[in-house]
Amino acid sequence: MSKEIITFIDNFNIRFSKEEDVPLILNFIKELAEYEKLSNEVVATEEILKESIFLKRSAEVIIGEYEGIPVGFALFFHNFSTFLGKPGIYLEDLYIRPEMRGKGFGKVMLSYLAKLTLERDCGRLEWSCLDWNKSSIDFYKSLGAMRMEEWTVHRVTGNTLKELGRNF
Repeated sequence: MSKEIITFIDNFNIRFSKEEDVPLILNFIKELAEYEKLSNEVVATEEILKESIFLKRSAEVIIGEYEGIPVGFALFFHNFSTFLGKPGIYLEDLYIRPEMRGKGFGKVMLSYLAKLTLERDCGRLEWSCLDWNKSSIDFYKSLGAMRMEEWTVHRVTGNTLKELGRNF
């Protein structure tokens, strides 16, 4: 059983996911994708998540529960900063169900990840945000997060990734 992390918000706790949470995690991912208008991009399955999170340990998930009911999740993994010479934590997804937003749950989950970043002697906690998502951008700014204006994300996937992988 995963350890429950008590927060300062009454009846809101955080815990690390367990293998039996895979269907819940996939559901959260699909809800997030719908919110971001990216549902067509979700190809993850329960089997893929089980292998990636619990067998290969490529990522970790924390789940936020209010009154014992899951209301949000955060999926993250370690990266590495050559400039700092230290690992960091990259937050891939943070999602709180719409009806539960505005209660401080997202802030508490980010605060916990910041604490975890420090406990693991990592140099930074970072994430990406869609540029149209003003409410999230404003939320992150209110926490003191800096928008990395000078950086642009680049991505190679699918057939382009396969083609690039053949050209070495």
